[in-house]
Amino acid sequence: MAITKSELHLLCIPEIRNMEPTSRPNIKRKGMTRQLKAEIMIAGEQLRLKLHDGKLIKDRRYHLRTYPNCFVAHELIDWLVSHKEAPDRAAAVHLMQHLMDHNIVHHACDKRPVFKDAKLLYRFRKDDGTFPFNTEVKIFMRGQRLYEHLIGDNNSILQLREEHGVAYQRSFPGYQLIDWLLQNGEVESRRRGLELCRALQEHGIIQHVAKKHDFFDGGLLYQFCINFRRQRRLCELLSDSEQDNKNEENHPDNPCFLCKSPSHRGNSAFQSDLNKELKLVTSGHRDSLNSIKLNSAGLPFAQLLSASVVRCNPKSVLRRHFTCEELLAAGAPFNKRVLTVTADALGWGFVVRGKAPCYVQAVDPCSPAAVAGIKVRQFVCQVNGRCVLYLDYRTVFRLVTTGPRTVVLEVMEPLG
Repeated sequence: MAITKSELHLLCIPEIRNMEPTSRPNIKRKGMTRQLKAEIMIAGEQLRLKLHDGKLIKDRRYHLRTYPNCFVAHELIDWLVSHKEAPDRAAAVHLMQHLMDHNIVHHACDKRPVFKDAKLLYRFRKDDGTFPFNTEVKIFMRGQRLYEHLIGDNNSILQLREEHGVAYQRSFPGYQLIDWLLQNGEVESRRRGLELCRALQEHGIIQHVAKKHDFFDGGLLYQFCINFRRQRRLCELLSDSEQDNKNEENHPDNPCFLCKSPSHRGNSAFQSDLNKELKLVTSGHRDSLNSIKLNSAGLPFAQLLSASVVRCNPKSVLRRHFTCEELLAAGAPFNKRVLTVTADALGWGFVVRGKAPCYVQAVDPCSPAAVAGIKVRQFVCQVNGRCVLYLDYRTVFRLVTTGPRTVVLEVMEPLG
């Protein structure tokens, strides 16, 4: 088993983002993230309609109280597996947790932040009016309505067109979309139409056919990025999410992209109870490496980013695998601790690994994590108050690196 690049991100330099001006790749990745959220909303809504058709969602009575429009968790897991929406029960639970994390479904009484394969009642937020209709969701729904209207139009502006000798299906010139919006009463002026179209582009709903230009009221061609009518399979959500993680983690503009330069090579051993197998090569010692010294050493920033990525190949530090149920069982031989870690110039200084639950694989002895009390074999339960016990290390990594520099972790460690 090998530690991947994403596992090393918690050890890297968070200041790199501030050294580079905001660029188009950053905007593009933001659009991809919003497009992924849109796919999750579409898949969640398609699942909700299927469950209503299949009578899995209905009024349920529990402890002399009626809960409208609910489904039983273990019945849904049975349905997902039998309808090939998930390969097994564990994957089905993971998928439903994904929908919970994106505010698509929730526990009927909001007492459980995680989805469990048990006789528990859950509900789609659209069925009880608690779905968060923020600006992002409103723009998404507006884009979906416009797409349906344009696709169903007999004289649709979505046609096969060419730009620079390349043909694009269902494309349209920017000015024609604004014309259509005015003719159909969607906007009151061309300026408002331009604002709407740019908002649709910013939220990953439309894009320039070659992904080179912002939206303009002119002859450039654009397309819808999302086929709202395509039937989604829930298992696509996880594969898309993992691919999005992989693309973001491997991108040189990522503030947690770990590289080494040819002229700055040294060894930094990480604390591990296995032996000294757990080594990784970094671009210098923690007490000597920072963004200022890298540049003052005469290394061009582009060279630093294009250098080879650090890899290592340790074994897992766990003596055996534990399930989430074992960790939460009454009398389990674990202590809970709450630890606060503030990143320094090189990051937090620990490596997480594993899937539901994830655990600490390694700790840099000179890092903020070591000072705060982070140790190998600790299981990560919460990140900044959010339960992550049922999430994999990629998601935990994302929560840490996209949050504040000071992270509050609740961990469970073996007694003794």
